[in-house]
Amino acid sequence: MKHIVITGSTRGIGFGLAERFLEKGHAVTLNGSRRERIEEALQNLNAYKERVHGVEGDVADREAMVRLFDSASQRFGPVDIWVNNAGISHPQKRVWELDDAVVKRVIEVNLLGIINGTVAAFNGMKRQGHGRIFNMEGLGSNGSIIDGMSVYGTSKNAMRYFTRAFSHEAKGSGIQFGELSPGMVITDLLLDTVRESSEESRKKKRFYNLLADDVESVSEFLANRMLAGTRQYERIEWLTRRKAVFRLLFGFLRNRNFFEN
Repeated sequence: MKHIVITGSTRGIGFGLAERFLEKGHAVTLNGSRRERIEEALQNLNAYKERVHGVEGDVADREAMVRLFDSASQRFGPVDIWVNNAGISHPQKRVWELDDAVVKRVIEVNLLGIINGTVAAFNGMKRQGHGRIFNMEGLGSNGSIIDGMSVYGTSKNAMRYFTRAFSHEAKGSGIQFGELSPGMVITDLLLDTVRESSEESRKKKRFYNLLADDVESVSEFLANRMLAGTRQYERIEWLTRRKAVFRLLFGFLRNRNFFEN
């Protein structure tokens, strides 16, 4: 049995990963910034209550991430896999249209949160002598640009550089690193981009129906690959370029509709 810690795991892809790992017989420590959401997630996973633990903590707070690692270790022993999944988005607006507080919070969670989680996990894993750290990619990780998503994309692009740079600096430590590329997943983050009743939203829905996937399918793939991986550095990608091109050409055959209208 392995022990996995996942930040931002009370909903979305993080919760999906937690559920998949638990189904496979492993122990999972959940994390979220709000106690009520942790309690709700634990209740939803009640069937695995002997192997699931929840710790409240904001990823933007380094000490909170240290406490997360320590609490997880005390409950289930050494942490085998740590997933920095926590992330937030912002309204699809040009940078100058976004409130300063919104910009700061996105950077705090999506970039500073990755740094804090990686450092806390790395130091803890050095003490125990082993471990793997994975950071979650998102829109902008590969340099792609979508108008209105500049701040979010910047945070994810910087995350990818940081992950590779940290791994380079940590050579010889015995700790392994990796990136998770889930592609387009039907979560609240994605649904927030199509809540308006507009032609633009309808176009996005058609596009998402071609390329997006449900949480269960993506989390199953990522969990299996993380458990099986042995490389010092590994990028686990669900929606490869080849798969995306195939879906754009023949996606109509999928006949999938994730939206009511």
